[in-house]
Amino acid sequence: MSDKSSQSQSVLGAMKPSKAIIKLAIPATLALLAKAVYNIVDTGYIGMLDSDIALTAVGVTLPLLLIMVSIENIFAAGAAVLAGRQLGAKDDEGASHTVTTVIGLSILIGIVLCVGGIIFIEPLLRSFGASDASLPLAKDYAFWMFIAALANLPAQSMNCAARAESSVKISSIAVITGALLNVILDPIFMFDWGLNMGVEGASLATTVSQFVTFAILAWFYLSGRSVIKIKVKSFRPTWDLIKTVTLIGIPTAVIQICLSLASSLTNIAAAPLPNSDEIIAAYGVVQRLILIGCYVVMGFMQGYQPVASFAFGAKDEDRFHQSVRFALRGSLLLTVLVAIVYILLSKPLILLFNRNPIIVDYGRYLLISQVALYPAFGLCYMMTITFQTIGSSKYGLFLSMIRQGLFYVPFILILPNMWGVKGIYFSQPAADILTILVCIFSIKSMKRIASKNMQSE
Repeated sequence: MSDKSSQSQSVLGAMKPSKAIIKLAIPATLALLAKAVYNIVDTGYIGMLDSDIALTAVGVTLPLLLIMVSIENIFAAGAAVLAGRQLGAKDDEGASHTVTTVIGLSILIGIVLCVGGIIFIEPLLRSFGASDASLPLAKDYAFWMFIAALANLPAQSMNCAARAESSVKISSIAVITGALLNVILDPIFMFDWGLNMGVEGASLATTVSQFVTFAILAWFYLSGRSVIKIKVKSFRPTWDLIKTVTLIGIPTAVIQICLSLASSLTNIAAAPLPNSDEIIAAYGVVQRLILIGCYVVMGFMQGYQPVASFAFGAKDEDRFHQSVRFALRGSLLLTVLVAIVYILLSKPLILLFNRNPIIVDYGRYLLISQVALYPAFGLCYMMTITFQTIGSSKYGLFLSMIRQGLFYVPFILILPNMWGVKGIYFSQPAADILTILVCIFSIKSMKRIASKNMQSE
């Protein structure tokens, strides 16, 4: 066994679960927060253009971004869990087969998304609420988003594979390097003292940075420094592998799809209201701030998932349940802290991106409403990951749909028609109350299924 493999086994299988999760979660969270810089920096610089329409245009592209992230996560999250199980069962060759195949498929899917997105760019943006005024700028921004799919999909698969083998350092380096490059390139590409490309320049800068992230991760695997090896002969797509990875990964992807759906429906619900462009612009800023909170929780879960998957694959029931208990407490604590910070600093945070008093006022209350019961997100996401890990993907899929899908959708379709913008404010807290209730009732069955599956495998 190589030194790298021994180190991975030590962290995932021997270190105290809480310490292992924190060890893996800290660099993963930092990497995701760096990734959030892409969205925040773009929004901040675009706000400096003093154009409310530009902010609205970028807000319209957010559902597209979330859909693309969800597609990335189907294979990436599925590969991370399956490869983690295989490493726990000491099947390094099986993990290499899984990861190599998933990366190859990700490249093919990235090509399809890029070409299809560019061909259908206008109807897609129209369906997500783009007006005649915001459409031209939205198209400029979205074009480079689709080009970035060529790098993002395989990069995300490699990123998840690195987490599965506890190689979080290279993952952090790759994402943070890309984020820092984006901070540097954005003003150069956007403003008149540089290339003067405006909104399009912000998107192009992000795309260049994401290709750099891809290049760093590709170097790590192709240079042979990883536990999981990427080899041409290991690229063997089979229906069983694709089905297994997809069933595991879909719940995580559905969370992103539902976020996209919720964002799109909120834009549509705002369209007939007075000051609709200002509401949509404010909501676009808020959603990018919310992504930071999401990434904090997701980073913690990225520390939890490989530890839990390894324990499940090794049939170490005690270690698995220790991991679950720590992850449950940690996710709730993190979401409470995020909610407190956002509620107390709601107005200053919106002012960072826009000083239009109407947008600031809408944005402040939208931000508070989104996080008022934010522990619902942490609880639901943690349980979705856990049900994926224990082989109960169908229930994990159900949980992934409830917060922003099954519960939020009817509220956002009904309440704004009754109460105007206040209906938008109340839709998320109402959905979160129902989400918390479902998750609480699911905890007992989660423990029972995990014990049963570990004993039977």
